Amino acid sequence: MTQLRLVFMGTPDFAVPSLAALIAAGHEIVCVYSQPPRPAGRGHQVQKSPVHRFAEEKGVPVRTPKSLRNAEAQAEFAGLNADAAVVAAYGLILPQAILDAPRLGCVNVHGSLLPRWRGAAPIQRAILAGDAETGITIMQMDVGLDTGAMLSKEAVAITPATTASGLHDDLAALGARMIVPALAGLADGSLTAQPQPEEGVTYAAKLTREDGRLDWSQPAAFVERQVRALTPWPGCWFDIGAERIKVLAAEPGGAATGAPETLLPGTLLDDRLTVACADGAVRLTRVQRPGKAPVDGAAFLRGFALPVGSVIGAP
Repeated sequence: MTQLRLVFMGTPDFAVPSLAALIAAGHEIVCVYSQPPRPAGRGHQVQKSPVHRFAEEKGVPVRTPKSLRNAEAQAEFAGLNADAAVVAAYGLILPQAILDAPRLGCVNVHGSLLPRWRGAAPIQRAILAGDAETGITIMQMDVGLDTGAMLSKEAVAITPATTASGLHDDLAALGARMIVPALAGLADGSLTAQPQPEEGVTYAAKLTREDGRLDWSQPAAFVERQVRALTPWPGCWFDIGAERIKVLAAEPGGAATGAPETLLPGTLLDDRLTVACADGAVRLTRVQRPGKAPVDGAAFLRGFALPVGSVIGAP
């Protein structure tokens, strides 16, 4: 396999396995680009990104520009004389001058089966939508939002037990396995990029904290998927009075029995924290009060005066 002179561009944990795979394959990583260090954690200490830390451990130079739109940053990038740039969850838009600089262009490790779930949160959106599968697409980048031609793609099943954190790790590992042969095929001409289909385009909008608000007027299946998709970020929650209760895990709670005209969404059905939804019910199996340790639903109710039949979220 031809050794390539590469720039790697990535920021979070998702990107680290791909960088590790490229190093293990013997490619020359001339520079890593990552988001600048930012405050994080309880103490808001300024921290380097996971990719930044891993690159330094491997002795690879790291650059953390706030933008790549200025001429100076673009000249520095072009001066690396890279054969290709590999991009995985970097977080900055690459202008045309950056895309054009490497001999083989810029190649992206994207966490969905394009053209479905272009954009910022493909892993969470796939679970939230109830998709049967997702995967990794290795794509040659252009100036559009995840619109480039595809070098390879591979699917992963989404099951009723799939969580965002588990799927994140599976896709990160899959991307690492796929990027090395994709680069080899691109370099030797044996792999030709195929345009994305025009049909089936969806967009994975960036997540906000408000996306985690549980709405009992939704179907129970959606609420349960919401917990699997949005834990740990942005996290799911509901309010009781002045308290915001985090929901860390949930499961289908079966049918919600009761007179349809009196059984409101949000009705507490039993002492295990089973809540009526628009159809069916969801059981909240792990919850957390502010400043407290996570507990199961039954333990939560033992410490919180909420009688069966009351409506969660009612004023």
